Amino acid sequence: MAASKEVPWKWVKFSLTLAFAAISASTALSVYFWRSKWRNVNEKVRELELSLKGSLEKCAAERQGRIRAQQALRKALVQPKSDSLELTSYPMAPIAIIQSCFSTRNGTPRQPLLVPLARARLIFNLARVPPASLQGLEEYSHCWIIYVFHLNTDLEKLWKHPSKSKFKAKVRVPRLKGGKMGVFATRSPHRPCPIGLTVAKVEAVQGHTVLLSGVDLVDGTPILDIKPYLPYCDSIDVATVPHWVKVDNLLAVASVNFSEGFSTTLADCWATVEKKSLYTSPDEFQSLIKQVLSWDIRSVSQRIQPHNSPLKIENGKILGNASDLDVYQDQEGSENERQQVSLPCGDIMYHLILEGLDVSYKIDWNGNVLVEKFIPLSHVEDSNKITTITGQAETNFDNACV
Repeated sequence: MAASKEVPWKWVKFSLTLAFAAISASTALSVYFWRSKWRNVNEKVRELELSLKGSLEKCAAERQGRIRAQQALRKALVQPKSDSLELTSYPMAPIAIIQSCFSTRNGTPRQPLLVPLARARLIFNLARVPPASLQGLEEYSHCWIIYVFHLNTDLEKLWKHPSKSKFKAKVRVPRLKGGKMGVFATRSPHRPCPIGLTVAKVEAVQGHTVLLSGVDLVDGTPILDIKPYLPYCDSIDVATVPHWVKVDNLLAVASVNFSEGFSTTLADCWATVEKKSLYTSPDEFQSLIKQVLSWDIRSVSQRIQPHNSPLKIENGKILGNASDLDVYQDQEGSENERQQVSLPCGDIMYHLILEGLDVSYKIDWNGNVLVEKFIPLSHVEDSNKITTITGQAETNFDNACV
């Protein structure tokens, strides 16, 4: 009986031993498995760290390469090209274009803010300038605009060698009654680099466009850059200018009046005009005409020569004073196609093109302006033709603007 009682206890001990052995083996296998897996994880982490380090070193090397390439490019740009002796140049392209109320150069103010109602829309090229670039601009009252004098009649000189470009060191200044001044003492559009700088009032920012006022830019002007106007650093209280710059009364007219029926005719035609207009009513547009003509937009020669002096006539159209022939040497028409005639004061009809409307006006000896009528222009070609006929646009903008 004693032996039979010991047998089960031995089996129990044997079973427990096997169980503990199994558990130990399982634990050992688990530990081995996790250790092996951890070693694999560590190896992958090390591989990733090495890969990241290599990528960072590669990026740093590429960045250094780009910096060296940019430095070499700048150095190459600074050095004149020995083969053609061209001057240094930098790659620039317009980022926007101006849609202005001034269809032609004739009548475009010589300075910004002189005509508060002069409006324009700055339309940005979405391929170069995303709308987000304009965020925050609406918080400024004014902005600087850097643009190109794209309508200069001597742009071909830019592609010539400086010794053959024949750029004039001095230009005629309206406030000096045609007297000459160094080009860099003026704001003449005819400069070695035909770049203009103006300031305008920011009315609104709408998507990829900016609505401006007080502009002195002709329609279609290419824009290179805009910058916010900062009064604390852009306005200098102690700045001084020459005395002749302050002579504004020389360019101011005595009065601007409209012929009988002008307002009624404009109101009747406004339904057609307002479709493409920057103005909301015929009265507002008429106020624009008055503001523009409040400054004498005629050329220097047209102002200082007597009204009854010989005038050039081509196909029955007045071209201007005969003394202006050198100014119009690039216009179409040969010399034998022109006639000379004397007209009494007040019989000369001048033209102002605004938003595709040809506004006709006269000005007497005392500087009183009478706006007589307007004619809608259906094509840009007609606008350019009238500009050439009057002979004002070429002289107005080809002279120094200060």
